[in-house]
Amino acid sequence: MSLNQSPNGREAERVVGNNVQRAKISALGTYTPPRLLTNADLEKMVETTDEWIIERTGIRERHIVEKGVGTSDLAFEAAKRALAQRGLSGRDVEVIIVATVTPDMFFPSTACLLQHKLGASGAWGFDLSAACSGFLYAMATGAQFITSGRHKKVLVVGADVMSSIIDYTDRTTCIIFGDGAGAILIEAAEPGEDGLIDFNYEIDGSGGDDLYMPAGGSRMPSSVETVEKKLHFVHQNGPQVFKFAVRKMYEVCDTLLKRNGLTGDDIDIFIPHQANIRIIEATRERLGMPPEKVLINIDRYGNTTAGTIPLATADAITQGRLKKGSLVLYASAGAGYTVGAALVRWSF
Repeated sequence: MSLNQSPNGREAERVVGNNVQRAKISALGTYTPPRLLTNADLEKMVETTDEWIIERTGIRERHIVEKGVGTSDLAFEAAKRALAQRGLSGRDVEVIIVATVTPDMFFPSTACLLQHKLGASGAWGFDLSAACSGFLYAMATGAQFITSGRHKKVLVVGADVMSSIIDYTDRTTCIIFGDGAGAILIEAAEPGEDGLIDFNYEIDGSGGDDLYMPAGGSRMPSSVETVEKKLHFVHQNGPQVFKFAVRKMYEVCDTLLKRNGLTGDDIDIFIPHQANIRIIEATRERLGMPPEKVLINIDRYGNTTAGTIPLATADAITQGRLKKGSLVLYASAGAGYTVGAALVRWSF
C-alpha cells in the first residue's frame, strides 16, 4: 500500500487547504547498552571461531544488557534522545508505538511503561509485533496518524533485548543477536516536503515455524517441561530464513521502486535490516546498487531485531551519507514471516 494512494487509487493523504498532508521523520535517537559481547567472548562459550562468525554473518561484536535491564529501559534512552533533538519533552507526545518481540512482560505493554517513564501524560499507544520488520511497520502505522490529521506528534520506537531469549549454548543463534533501540518522531511535513513517500509490506505465516519462540504463549504456557526443553529461546531454521529474506527483500524493494518510477540508481542510500552480511549483499546485487550506497553496521551491533534500522540510520547520518533531501530505501525481513520496504525523503 502506498502512502500516496489507497488500494482503490484514491488519495489517502489528508488535504489541508490546497496541500496534501504528508508525514515526515523529524527526529532520531538511538541507544545501545555499554556492555560488549565479542566473537572472542563467544569462542569461550560455544564451539565457534571469530573467523567463522565474520565469514558467515559479518558480525564482530554485539551490545548486551546487564541483568535486570528491560526493553522499556532501552526504549526510554532512545526516546529521550529523539525528543531532545527537537527540544521536546514527553508531554508533547500524543501517540507511542513500540515495535518489539521482547516486551518487559506480556502486559502492560512496553508502550505503557515507556509512557510512564517519559512522563507523556495524555499520550496513548500500543506495542507492535513484527519481529525484524517491526520498526518499518510501526513507522508506517505512525505515519497514518499524521496523514489523517488526528495527531501531530507520534513517537515510534524499535527496541529489543534479544539476549533475554537467546540460548548461549546454541551456536546457531547466540552469535547473531544483540540488544539495542532506536526512536523517531513523526510529524507533519512542511508544504513541498516529500517525507514518508511509500511503503510495501507483506506477511507470510506459512514460514512461522522457521523462526520462532515455541513456548510462553497461550498454546504452550510456561512450565517446568518447557523450561527444561529450552522452548523459551529463539529457534531458527537458518537456511530457510536466508532463502526467504534474500528473495522477498529484493521483491518488495523492486515492486516499490517500479511503482514510484524509480531504479536503484535513484536511491541515495539503501538501509536494510542488519541480519546477515550475505543477505544484505545478495539484496544489493539484485537491486543493482553499488556497495557505497549501502549502509552496513552489523559488524558492531549484530541483529538487534527492531533496533537495527534506526541504529543504521543514525550511523548513516554520522558518516555523512544521509543528509536532508537524501532519498532512502529501507528494507527488512523477519520472523512471521514479515517483510517490507519503505521510501523516505530525509527531512533533516
